[in-house]
This record gives sequence, C-alpha cells and structure tokens, in this order.
Amino acid sequence: MAGRYYEELEVGARFRHHAGRTVTETDNLLFSTLTMNPQPLHLDSEFARGTTFGQVLVNSLFTLGLLVGLTVSDTTLGTTVANLGFESVEFPHPVFVGDTMYAETEVVARRASQSHPEWGIVTFAHQAVNQRGDVVARCRRAAMMQRRPVGDAPEGAR
Repeated sequence: MAGRYYEELEVGARFRHHAGRTVTETDNLLFSTLTMNPQPLHLDSEFARGTTFGQVLVNSLFTLGLLVGLTVSDTTLGTTVANLGFESVEFPHPVFVGDTMYAETEVVARRASQSHPEWGIVTFAHQAVNQRGDVVARCRRAAMMQRRPVGDAPEGAR
C-alpha cells in the first residue's frame, strides 16, 4: 500500500510528488461538460481568444481535482477514510491546455479522532506548480486517515 497511516504523517512532513500531468483539451472539455459547466471560457476557443487570457482557460475545479490526485499515491492511497473538507482554495495563475502540473504537500496539522479512535484527522497543504514554476493552485485539505492496525510493522519493515 502506497499511502501512509496517520502515525506516519507527522506535522512538518513534506512530499514532492514525482508524477506530473500535462492537461489536455479533452481533459478540460470532458470535465466541464460532465459537470454541466457551460462557461465558454472553458469550451469555446473563439470566445476565449477575445478574453484577457487569449485562449481557453482550464476549468479551475479540474485543476483542484488534479492537484489532489497528484498527491494521493504518496500520502493517502488506501489509507484515507474520507475527505472532510477543503479550505483556502486559491488559483494564483491560470492553467492552459498543454500545461504540466506538479504537486507538493506539507502536513500542517493532525489530531486523533474523538469519535473514532481507529482514525485520525490530518490537514494537508497542497500546492501545484506548472512547468514554468508558477504556482497555479493551492489548498488545505482535511482528511480522515486510518491509524496503523495493531501489530502492523512500521514503514520500512513492511
């Protein structure tokens, strides 16, 4: 299992996620239409050409989803119970078709669950940069995480 248990996610831990992902026109079109977002800035290149950006802008909710997705394999794959919420979601620079996104994560808080002793709550600060190093998205995400099962070997001994 690639994800980390609650006990392995110490405050201050940082992850530079290895995989990057280039955004395609299909990604943006599909996401926008599947989520019923008819904004021409995301779908109509002629319309977008006349805007400040001069080209189609990638849907920001796709950008947020991709940011979180890029972090999963190193942090929560198979060990998360549920996302509890997102806060401080920001998009400092636009994402365009053809941009490649990379992600970094820092564990900024954690606490044991009061109602479920087998789980803990971890707050992650995620950030995405494009191929030029521009920060294109950042957010804080609270996730309910599994605690290490009793008798399970610590990381490195698995």
